[in-house]
Amino acid sequence: RGIMMTPGRLRRLQPCRRLCSAAGPRLEPPPQLFRPQRIVLLRHGESCGNVDEAAYTRTPDWCIPLSDKGEQQARCAGAELREMLDKAGREARAYFYTSPYLRARQTLDRVIEQLEPAQVIGVREEPRVSEQQFGNLQDLESMRRAKAERAHFGRFFYRFPQGESALDVYSRVSSFIATINRDIEQMRANGILTPETHIVIVAHGLSARTFIMRWFQLTVDDFEVLSNQPNASLLVLELRRDRSGSQWYELTRESWAL
Repeated sequence: RGIMMTPGRLRRLQPCRRLCSAAGPRLEPPPQLFRPQRIVLLRHGESCGNVDEAAYTRTPDWCIPLSDKGEQQARCAGAELREMLDKAGREARAYFYTSPYLRARQTLDRVIEQLEPAQVIGVREEPRVSEQQFGNLQDLESMRRAKAERAHFGRFFYRFPQGESALDVYSRVSSFIATINRDIEQMRANGILTPETHIVIVAHGLSARTFIMRWFQLTVDDFEVLSNQPNASLLVLELRRDRSGSQWYELTRESWAL
């Protein structure tokens, strides 16, 4: 239902992790970069727009709140993250990036309520992981027609009238990933991050999907068979190492089950 790709498929798409030479002196491995233990993609809880599409006709998308069910889902996600941090070690803490949309910020608030203050390194609002733009106040029938056209045209390249395509979201998420890498190096240099650090990104269905697409270098055809993770679910990328010192991320077994 969720990440409809095999683990082997994603591993084959990973960039080459080793330097080798057919002749001449053996190359030394590059200096090992610091990487957090986990990167967690958390989709917001159920919103009032998930319950009633007509909400988008009277309320700006970025102001749509969580439903009561979504509030509870977010608390459960916080408890799940708390358990993950507790098991990771005494120095395990989380640094959060969040979409500025109300439903994402409310999800973050409910999650942080479940954590110890010392487990939160910081929070940054990040517009590049916002929901796909569909225009301003939406006309319900026009939106239904557009989504039907998208299914025929292709979900990645279809651009909503006065809005974005998935390609547009992919482009801004790609830029965001570069920012994460810079932030990690800066915070590590300042002694803020530890090897048990978790980066948590509170985002939306499509921004999380395009993050996975960019991170694992998936193709457009791969994207077309992906679907959104459930509301308030945690999609976890876990750091792996081998004896040569190479590092990479893999989706956890629990994430494949989403």
